Amino acid sequence: MAVRPLRALAASLLLSATLLTPSAEASAVECAETDLPVSLGLFTQTVHGQLCRPSATTPDTVQLLVHGATYNRHYWDLPHDGGRYSYQRDLARRGVATFAIDCVGSGRSSQPLSALVTGVGQASVVRQVVGGLRSGRVLGHRFDRVVLVGHSMGSALVAVAAAGNRDVAGVVLTGFSHSVDLPAAVGLFVEGLRPALFDPALSRRGGDPGYLTTAPDARRVFHDPGVADPAVVAADEATKDQVPATIVPDLLPLAILSPLTRGISVPVLLVNGQLDALFCGAFCADRTRFLDSEEPYFAPRTPVDAFLLPDAGHTLGYAPNAGDYRTAVLNWMTAHFG
Repeated sequence: MAVRPLRALAASLLLSATLLTPSAEASAVECAETDLPVSLGLFTQTVHGQLCRPSATTPDTVQLLVHGATYNRHYWDLPHDGGRYSYQRDLARRGVATFAIDCVGSGRSSQPLSALVTGVGQASVVRQVVGGLRSGRVLGHRFDRVVLVGHSMGSALVAVAAAGNRDVAGVVLTGFSHSVDLPAAVGLFVEGLRPALFDPALSRRGGDPGYLTTAPDARRVFHDPGVADPAVVAADEATKDQVPATIVPDLLPLAILSPLTRGISVPVLLVNGQLDALFCGAFCADRTRFLDSEEPYFAPRTPVDAFLLPDAGHTLGYAPNAGDYRTAVLNWMTAHFG
């Protein structure tokens, strides 16, 4: 039974967030949006994203943030409660640059025919954005290292994009494990989603029936049985998005069922809500047991660690204690990249 603990997480080190007034915070963090051209199959598409960084400097390392199904880049910068749930702004205040994208078909990125968007295609787009960050094509900033960070479906995309990719320095997979309750997950996808063209807000985009979203006021399923502020769940509903149904058939077998993640040779951090029984199976109650369950899916020399957020469900980024998981990611970043 091999457990590979990380010094920064095994130790009790916690990085304290600096207390800032709103005006001081605004001066400490700089966020800007941009578009990046990418290829999806034979077609050119546009990926929209937001880069947040400390205003005083541009770090050498950037995190590329990839959201989950029926979310968009706002998952990482929720416009609610003065930015309390903003992953991007919290990390920028503490010295880390992040670039959050809208996946193709979501947010302000291109909306092609849904049938053209596959899991492999989306993962290719993520790889192209990695190249853009390293070459300086994102707002003119050239980054030496790119760490991929995903949530849920975004983690599956990150896993596919990172396997065998030497341009990736590290991987953080949140809301993800290889012990997914597949019948429940498939049931959620089949019964819990409906064509986005029936949604009062998303129908304005004019997407085809292959784009799906959650039914009105159904977002609670991503939080239960974890603790969640009803106002945050309402903000989740207000910022929800769509996902192409065609992304699942190839992405699920590749990222979850196959040994593809054994091709990841860079440091990996797995982050889950401790109560996420749907996407973390029966192993998330205990960190050691969880690491043991994940070990066969990674190469023996790959440094793998885990952080489990207490009292949180699947959408752990919106949990009241989400700051603790952001601190765990910072500790991991410090241990590996300084």
